[in-house]
Amino acid sequence: MNEQTYEVMQDGGVPIKSWTVGVPFEDKAKDQLKNISRMPFIHRWVAAMPDVHLGKGATIGSVVPTLGAVIPAAVGVDIGCGMMAVRTSLTASQLPDNLAGIRSAIEKAVPHGRSARARGNRDKGAWTNAPDDVMTAWAQLAGQFDVLQEKHRVLKNTNNLNHLGTLGTGNHFIEMCLDEHDAVWLMLHSGSRGVGNRIGTHFIEMAKKDMERWHIHLPDSDLAYLPEGTEHFDQYVEAVEWAQEFARLNREVMMARVIKAVRDTMKINFEARMEAVNCHHNYVSRENHYGKNVLVTRKGAVRAREGEMGIIPGSMGAKSFIVRGLGNEESFCSCSHGAGRVMSRTQAKKLVSLEEHCLATADVECRKDQGVIDETPSAYKPIEKVMAAQKDLVEVVYTLKQVVCVKG
Repeated sequence: MNEQTYEVMQDGGVPIKSWTVGVPFEDKAKDQLKNISRMPFIHRWVAAMPDVHLGKGATIGSVVPTLGAVIPAAVGVDIGCGMMAVRTSLTASQLPDNLAGIRSAIEKAVPHGRSARARGNRDKGAWTNAPDDVMTAWAQLAGQFDVLQEKHRVLKNTNNLNHLGTLGTGNHFIEMCLDEHDAVWLMLHSGSRGVGNRIGTHFIEMAKKDMERWHIHLPDSDLAYLPEGTEHFDQYVEAVEWAQEFARLNREVMMARVIKAVRDTMKINFEARMEAVNCHHNYVSRENHYGKNVLVTRKGAVRAREGEMGIIPGSMGAKSFIVRGLGNEESFCSCSHGAGRVMSRTQAKKLVSLEEHCLATADVECRKDQGVIDETPSAYKPIEKVMAAQKDLVEVVYTLKQVVCVKG
């Protein structure tokens, strides 16, 4: 490359290459990455994406290539979390002036959010009785889940089938968007839900116990790892692959329901999958980089091999991007998974008023209440700057602006 577009840090470990020119990069996130860089099995360097920020266990927006080991907390507990988007044959001119009906139909079609815990009450974000389409998708997962349950009894009473085809809370969302040609897109963000969370938590705890048993001292206990060739490593890979498939199917089921909800509301039988992208951004995969077969853990990062399509969403009042990977090996063929937070959820609730949130989302049919202040646009980095910082990682194919946003 003619121009170096990343910054380099090194502090006792392998280098950290960060695509953070022009975007905030907090010191605590740097410290977290430095701890990861000191692990003895990192291959070449650690890559940080422009949306990088402090995470629980490991840094969000990090790409960690490892030889002979995996760090469960670097994958995290929302295993397989990712995005799906489809371009439809609808155009902006066909949409009704008032989009509240479309938002309402989507909210009815896909369970979202979570009820406050109260004994005997149904959780609004889960199925009480899974419908036929969910059961059909579950059939692809059920056999292997039975195997996992036999090996790991903690999975027996999880939210699994009843969370398939459901959105969740936090930064998970469903949106209707318009691209620069006024084509209508449908887009959503979710992962492996309750069962993935339990799998992640279970193996993070197992890795920590292994470290204690082997008297291995770490710069951060959340960097506990599972060495390749051990029983726990094999079990983790097996469980993670299942959770990633759950996450992919979860998005497929939701998208089919969203498409039907929009068709039924608008009473137009439009084409819905003229182009489709379904990508993880919290996951681990086996790849070859710089002559070695490695495990690449992307926590808040999307794979961007040459020609590979991905999705980089902004906040609920900002643009999102459908991108094509440029295959930049320096980032281990990766790009950001979004804008990245500049405020914690607690900070956002304290610093942003409801009036400011309503102003920032004025053009979007969405929730405008205190319950979503932590997801308000100003809690995130400016997406345009994030995209500018990774111009050597991806090229923009479509620029999307949401007109409807459903949050849990």
